[in-house]
Amino acid sequence: MSKRKANDAPLPVGTCISEVQDILRKRLCHQQLPDTPEGVEAQHKHLLELLKRTAVHGESNSVLLVGPRGSGKTMLLKCVLRDLLEEKEVERNLLQVHLNGLLQTDDRIALQEMTRQLHLENVVGDKVFGSFAENLSFLLEALKKGDRSSSRPVLFVLDEFDLFAHHKNQTLLYNLFDVSQSAQAPVAVVGITCRLDVLELLEKRVKSRFSHRQIHLLSNPTFSQYLERVQTQLSLQDDFPDKTFAQDWNASVKTLCEDKSVEDALQRHYNSSKNFRSNHMLLMLCLSRVSVANPAIKPADLLEASKMCLIDAQANMLHGLSILELCLIIAMKHLNDVYEGEPFNLQMVHNEFKKFLQRKSNSMYNFEQPVIMKAFEHLQQLEMIQPVDSSSVKTQREYQLMRLMLDNTQVMEALQKYPQCPTDVKQWAMSAYG
Repeated sequence: MSKRKANDAPLPVGTCISEVQDILRKRLCHQQLPDTPEGVEAQHKHLLELLKRTAVHGESNSVLLVGPRGSGKTMLLKCVLRDLLEEKEVERNLLQVHLNGLLQTDDRIALQEMTRQLHLENVVGDKVFGSFAENLSFLLEALKKGDRSSSRPVLFVLDEFDLFAHHKNQTLLYNLFDVSQSAQAPVAVVGITCRLDVLELLEKRVKSRFSHRQIHLLSNPTFSQYLERVQTQLSLQDDFPDKTFAQDWNASVKTLCEDKSVEDALQRHYNSSKNFRSNHMLLMLCLSRVSVANPAIKPADLLEASKMCLIDAQANMLHGLSILELCLIIAMKHLNDVYEGEPFNLQMVHNEFKKFLQRKSNSMYNFEQPVIMKAFEHLQQLEMIQPVDSSSVKTQREYQLMRLMLDNTQVMEALQKYPQCPTDVKQWAMSAYG
C-alpha cells in the first residue's frame, strides 16, 4: 500500500497508473499480506492460538495445514506469524526453522540447515556426530538461556511435509514429534501439505507421537463470492493518493465485474479452479494491459487474459503437426468413436487412414509404411499418444496398444485453427465414422 497520505490534489495519469500497478502487483504476487486472510478466519484463529501457547506459555504442539495447492496455506501461516510477532516477548524469544521437503532431501541436509538457521555453526562447526536424536537434543540444549533452566521456543515449519515421510526411517519427523510431545523444550512443529492422506504415509511410531491436529483449507466459495473476491482484489483502498482517480478506478472495476461476457469468462475459470493462485494469475495478466492510453481494465482485456490462462498446450501443438500426423490423429479419433475409447495400434490406425485414401482420386496423401511409422513415433514423443502397457515385454511396434491423449473437442478446435488445412481432411474429421 502507498505510504503517501491521501489528498485531494489530482496527480498525473501516468503517476496514478504506476501507483495502481505497484499496489496491485504487491497484492496479487503475495509480496504484501492481507490484513485479515479472507475465508479462513476460523483457521487463522485456531493456528494463532496454538502457536501462541508455544511462544508465550512454553507449551509444545504439532499441527498439519492441509489443503490443495493455491488454497492459501503458506499465506495463512505468514499472516499468523506476522500477528504473533507483534508481541514484544514473542519477537524477542521465538526462533524459527523453515525446512522444505524439496530442498532438504535427507536428514543430514536437514540437520545442517537447522544448524545454519539457528546460528549454531560456531557451536557445531562442520562436524555432524552421533545419531540424529543426539544432534537435535544438542542443538536444543545449546539454545537454552544463560541459567540453562529455560529454553527459547522453537517453531519448525516443514513445507512439502509429505516428502519428509520418504526420509530413511522417518528419523527427522520421529525426533521432532518426540520432542514436541515431551517436556524437553518448547517446540511447535507445523507441517504444510497438499496430501489429504498424509497420515497414512507416517510410520506407526511417528504417528503415535503426532498430536493428530489438522487444519484444513478446503474453501469452496460460491460463484458470487468468487466474483466479489475479484472485485475486492482489483479495487483501491481509501488511502490512495488521488481520491478522484481511485473512485473512477473502483467504478470501472464494478462495471467490469457486472459485464456479461466477463461474468461468463470468470465462470469458466471458477469451474476449472477456485484457488487463489489461478485467480491472481488471471488478474495479473489483466493488470499488465493497463497503461496511460488504457487507464482501466476493459472487458476485452479480461477476455484476452482469460484466453491466455486457459490456453491448451496440447491442442496448440497440433497446429505444428504435418498433414500426415494430423490425418493419423483424425484416424485415432474415429477409432475412439467407433470402439468407445478402447486402445488401438498402428496397424488399426493405418487401416482407418486407408479408408480415407480410398475415397480420394489424387495421390497427395499416399505415404510409404516407414514414413507413417515415423510420424506415429513422433506423436508418441510429443505425448499425444501413450502406450497402454509400459512393461518391458517386446511387442512389434505396429501392434503395440496405444491411447490418444486428446479428446474430440481439442482435435476439432485445433483443426479449425490449423493453417491452410485441406477441406477434405476437415470433412473427414467431421464425418461420423472413419
